[in-house]
Formats: sequence, structure tokens, C-alpha cells
Amino acid sequence: MPRDEPDRRAGLQPQDARQRPVPGGALSRGAAAVHAGARRVPRHGRAARRGTLPARPDEGAGPAGPRPRGDGGRTGRPGEGAGAHRAAARTGDGRPGTDRAGDRDVDPGDSDHDTGAGTFTLCVHTGRPVLVRHVGEQDIPRIARDAEAGALLARAGVHSYLAVPLIAHGEVLGALDLKRTRNPLPFDEDDVILASELAGRAAVAIDNARWFQSVRNTALTLQRSLLPDHAPHHTGLELASRYQPAQATSEVGGDWYDVIPLTDDKTALVVGDVMGNGIDAAATMGRLRTATCAYADLDLEPGDVLRHLDKITCDLEHYIVTCLYAVYDPRTRQCRIANAGHMPPALAGPGHEPTLLELPPGAPLGVGGVPFETTTVELAPGDLLVLYTDGLVETRLHPIDDRLAVLLSFLDDPGRPLEELCDLLLYGLRHPDDHDDVALLIARTP
Repeated sequence: MPRDEPDRRAGLQPQDARQRPVPGGALSRGAAAVHAGARRVPRHGRAARRGTLPARPDEGAGPAGPRPRGDGGRTGRPGEGAGAHRAAARTGDGRPGTDRAGDRDVDPGDSDHDTGAGTFTLCVHTGRPVLVRHVGEQDIPRIARDAEAGALLARAGVHSYLAVPLIAHGEVLGALDLKRTRNPLPFDEDDVILASELAGRAAVAIDNARWFQSVRNTALTLQRSLLPDHAPHHTGLELASRYQPAQATSEVGGDWYDVIPLTDDKTALVVGDVMGNGIDAAATMGRLRTATCAYADLDLEPGDVLRHLDKITCDLEHYIVTCLYAVYDPRTRQCRIANAGHMPPALAGPGHEPTLLELPPGAPLGVGGVPFETTTVELAPGDLLVLYTDGLVETRLHPIDDRLAVLLSFLDDPGRPLEELCDLLLYGLRHPDDHDDVALLIARTP
């Protein structure tokens, strides 16, 4: 799900400069600056708005954990409420804005500006910048997170301090604090404006990253919950499998595999790929996997199973699915296979070279009205049958025939342990930046 327009999702006004989407370069620079001087707030500063001030966290930037989207967790703009209004200091000309905590402009009778509260906590609590133009000895304990940090700041010669809140979509995510040592000029209102703009842009970038991670975690959890947890041995077969999600931020796809025990000691082996990514693709994969298990129990021919799955896929919303369905009978040592537009399985074994099985390709599921043929393959003792999705072999830089040849080269030792072979194929064929997930299923006959 793209996040190029965060304002539209959150209902923000376009004139709010702090929350406008900005070019990737600007966001990157903002995120780098936040990494140098930002400190995050547990639970997005909600404890502070309830009146319970958070402990001073360690310095460093980073999300406080994914949060569910929606308005349920947004109770208003930062700074709303009686306590926040009491904390709002005024600049020298009487305009509401920056809290000038270091120039003794703060009302000593204001509980929210009690000198026992740190400047970082004050910034987060009010949702406003805090400016200490001239840092004195009495200000160091309120700027530093502990005594050791205070001693380091004093030795560094910190003479001016500025903290601005990180606000995105109405929530305080943390604060960016800046300290001046070499430059003899103190921070002023122009610095406050510049730092606030930088913090606003960085906050949107941080919030987007947290949102992407939340979506990815949701889809990945859904997909992994739908994948089977099969035993390493079925009657007449030794099995190993892997699933590896895409390396991109949110591109969890719809690849799946399954191992289904059938009557008369037969076993169905399934590998499929729902085109697309995200939660919708993972949910569609779950529906098709459930339907496959139901049709497999009817002891249908592989081609007939794919025909029924094709009808179901046609009723889904514009999804195209590739699938390979095989049934192995250990009594006859025959494997009956049907293909619906999927990558060809690989066969290797003692005494013969690894090869790709030549199967009628068939059309992908969801096209409708296309017959699927069943092919019978004899498996000798020790033969390997490798089923996989296209994410294992397809890249943007290499011809698919070259990649398939590399796959076959890894099958030169059919006696290798299957778990070791799975790892070899994944790490030998898969690029770290691949934007497609992979399902891999390997079966060996005894």
C-alpha cells in the first residue's frame, strides 16, 4: 500500500507545512538530523498528556513501535487541555509560542514549568519548542538526561539549547534537541522556525516508516499463520520446505506451499503464487489453500483440482494465481502433476542429470475455461522433486533460462540433506534486495 500521500490518509490540511509529504531527499536529511539529536517518547507521549511525565529516555532516534491506524488513539492536537495552556509561555513581544526556559521568562509559579522538570519533558508535555538562549550551570541538570551526561555537556561548553517536538498526524512522537557549543551565537526565533520545520518533516518520515512496518508485520503474521507445519516425513517421502518474505518494507506476497496426506498413503504437494502483495494477497492465498485441501480430500485428478480452483479464483477480485499440484503414490512410485502457469519443477536423482520437467504449462488460475492436463512422472529411489515459486529464480537483471540453469547446478548432489539443500538454494539464488517472496518445497523418495 503506497504511502506517498500521508495527508490524505490522516485527513490533514494541506496548508500545514509540518505535515506535508516532502521529497525523499529532504526526508532523508531530516531523518539523519533526528538520529543525531532526537529522543523518542514511550507510547507517543500519551503518558505525558495524562499528566504522568515519562522518564528521560536515552538519546537516539527510532520509532516507539507500530501503532494501529485510525482515530481511536488520537485525542486531539498536542498542547490541548488546561495543563498545556498553562504551560504555553510567550515570546518577548507577547506572542504565544516558544517556551523560553533558560532566560528566566518562565512563571515560577506555573507547575508545568517547575524547575524540577527537564526541558525535554517540557517540550513533549506542551508540544511546543523550548528555547534556552543562554545555558547556565543551573540549566545543565534540566538539559541532560543524567549527571554523567550533564558533566559531558558542561565540558563540551554547551551555551545554548533548543528542543522542538516531533509531531505527526496530531501525535507527539518525541523531540529533537539541539545544543550549541562552537558557534558563539545563541539560538533565536529564526532557529526555532527552522528546527520546527525540520522536525515536522522528520516526524512524518518516521511515522510513515512505522506505518509501513506495521502493515508488513500484519501481512507476514497472517501469511505465516496460513502456511502448514508438516512433518519431515510422510509415507514414502522425505520433505523439507522454506518460506521467505520479500525484503521490501511491506511487500509480503501470496506465495504458499502445502503438503496434504491423502488416502492409500498418497501425498499431495502444492506450490502456488498469488500475484500481488500485501494483506489482500495473503488473505487470498489462505482462501485458495483451504479450497485446495478440500478438493484434495475428494481424491480428484490433479487437473480436476486445478479446474475447481480456477472457478474459485474467477470469483475473486481480479486475482491471477499460478499453481502446481502433484500427487505422489509410494506404491506405484508415480507422481501425477498438473500445472497452472507455474514455474516447472526440477527433478534430480542418482544416475541422471538434474532436469526441468516438461509439463503442459496451462493457464494461470483465474483466466477461466481453460483445461488442465495431468502428467505422470516415474520417480526412482533417491529422486528429488523441487517445487518453488518464481521469486527463487526470477531477477530483473538475468535471463530466466540462465537462472534456471543455476538452480539445476545446485542439485548436483541428490544425497545432500534436504534442510541443507533448502538453505543452499535460498542463499545461492536469492538476492538480498529481491522484491518477491519465495516458497520452496523439496521431496525425496526413499
